[in-house]
Amino acid sequence: MEIYSWNVNGIRAVKRKGFLDWLAETKPDILGLQEIRIQPEQLTKDLKEIDGYYTYFNCGEVKGYSGVAIYTKEEPESVEYGIGVERFDREGRVIIAHYPQFTLLNIYFPNGRSSQERLEYKLEFYEAILDYCEGLREEGKSLIVCGDYNTAHQEIDLKNPEDNRDKSGFLDIEREWIDRFIDHGYIDTFRYFHPEEVKYSWWSYRTRARERNAGWRIDYHFVSENLIEQVKGADVLTEVMGSDHCPVFLELENG
Repeated sequence: MEIYSWNVNGIRAVKRKGFLDWLAETKPDILGLQEIRIQPEQLTKDLKEIDGYYTYFNCGEVKGYSGVAIYTKEEPESVEYGIGVERFDREGRVIIAHYPQFTLLNIYFPNGRSSQERLEYKLEFYEAILDYCEGLREEGKSLIVCGDYNTAHQEIDLKNPEDNRDKSGFLDIEREWIDRFIDHGYIDTFRYFHPEEVKYSWWSYRTRARERNAGWRIDYHFVSENLIEQVKGADVLTEVMGSDHCPVFLELENG
């Protein structure tokens, strides 16, 4: 089973850049999208009705902002939109798909750069997600937590760590949350298979950073420890264009 996650920075924009062709060629079993930036009434048939896929969308209240989606070949047992916390759920940041073998959380974590208030919102969102995940695990669920976490965990995960220590996305308090997430039994699958490899998943448009590969790895597939033996591989697909992010990839054993 091949599971992809991609911050597309606008689903209509990425469609104009060949998204539907990429989807038809790649044929992911599950694809989680973040930052789709679309309202339900703007979703056209070619985005909603794709042969072989069930599609689910959680759109934020603010037009042109946030939003997540799942495309899946296997129909989930159930799908939830949000985590039951209104001030987070109104931004359309979470879709949860329950399958027999695991529960997938597709999440667009907040960006904390615009203000201290948004940084605090981001940190509170982190805590709420950890609590929610722990609740699912108490029910015996195996978890895949994919998406744009908006934080680079370690120095290896961004090009210029020294220049970014005081910026949201590489603040100690954000990185410490990822440490705690790992301490609670969640595994960064890319780093599990590639402990020393340097790959980035996001590059700033403003500085033409992708041309210089001056990027950040902020998109992840974390899995709960009880699922790691089923994980066959993970990667960051830097060759895939269309957004300021590239997709990240997880392969699971079938069954």
